[in-house]
Amino acid sequence: MAVSMEPAESQLAVPAPVRWPERAACDLLRALANPRVCAGAEPVAHAAEAISDWDAACDLAREHGMLPALYPGTAAIGSGPRAVPRLPQAVEHRLEREYQGNVFHSVANAAEMIRILAAFGAQGIDAMPFKGVILAAAVYGDFTARAAGDLDILVHRRDLERATALMLEAGYRLFTPVLDDGSPADPDHDEYHFEREADGMVVELRWRLQMSQHTIRRELGLDWAGARRQTIKVAGADMPAMNPETTLLVLAMHGCKHVWSRLMWIADIARLIETNPDLDWDCTLREARRHGLTRALALAVLVAHHVAAAKPPSKVLAQFERDRAMVRIARHIEDTLFAAPGSLPPGRIPYHLQLLARGDRARILFSREILRPNERDLAAVKLPRPLRGLYPLVRVFRILRDRSAR
Repeated sequence: MAVSMEPAESQLAVPAPVRWPERAACDLLRALANPRVCAGAEPVAHAAEAISDWDAACDLAREHGMLPALYPGTAAIGSGPRAVPRLPQAVEHRLEREYQGNVFHSVANAAEMIRILAAFGAQGIDAMPFKGVILAAAVYGDFTARAAGDLDILVHRRDLERATALMLEAGYRLFTPVLDDGSPADPDHDEYHFEREADGMVVELRWRLQMSQHTIRRELGLDWAGARRQTIKVAGADMPAMNPETTLLVLAMHGCKHVWSRLMWIADIARLIETNPDLDWDCTLREARRHGLTRALALAVLVAHHVAAAKPPSKVLAQFERDRAMVRIARHIEDTLFAAPGSLPPGRIPYHLQLLARGDRARILFSREILRPNERDLAAVKLPRPLRGLYPLVRVFRILRDRSAR
């Protein structure tokens, strides 16, 4: 199956330039990310009243995936006994338009997900959606309540060729480079990226879940994620879904992979913790230890606690707060979330290595993988052709002195 491809967008976070958005806009978004702050509540109302540039505030909300939350979150402003003035009418109308646009996008996503899962099921292809509308339905109680983006579906690697054929028949184009045998041209890839020009729909088929491109390979695929699956109703249809414990670990991996550069991902963690008071933390911690995800889980919970006031059990929070490195990173993310989202924390040990379990870190540091030069290594020192075999040493030097080496 040879297909001509274009390179897909990088999955690693790229630090944005430092800029300082209006403080009131940041306060409003953080209030909306807090699962215990009701729509129109005092923190929301007073932050909204202080915003002087609503165009910039909406741009910031869009960047952080929080734009759909602005309309329902601020709609009640001006109706309480101690209410601050209502928002300007033009602002209310814009927020309502943005909200309705997201509802339409979510409905389209849900309909397409139902169609894809039915097509896969008819061919005996096991598949499980995650994030997107399935997460919104499970965690927010409304599949239109979260910013609509692309569709993420987990499949078995063995079913990838048949699933790809069905996607191409449905009018999608594959953008991930592949070889003649249908395997990804880049062995580090763990997803196929599809786009359909007719309606702009984007679907990503994944067969493995990871924190970053270059870490210890663990087969965290459908066998793992679907072992304790449940059923969620979305747009009137039953869809398979990960249970809350697995969802928390998957969200932790995803957020850590992108250095928690969007408030929406932090709000997801806070909301999941709030809406699942009976979450089995012992099971979650066991799975995290088993798969080297303890620090990723700790960082996810700490960031949600610092930024969105998440309230995990005190015993669990105390355990994570004993990891001083993860506490420092969580504080860095809180401090830079709006001014420089995705910026890597300071320190000699690269961020993605700090997330690994101690044993995994040792295996990475003593493996050939860590010595493979990347573009930054090649650009750091221009070696003549006879000396290019020394680039692994250049990489070791950069890893020791440059926190941006990956």
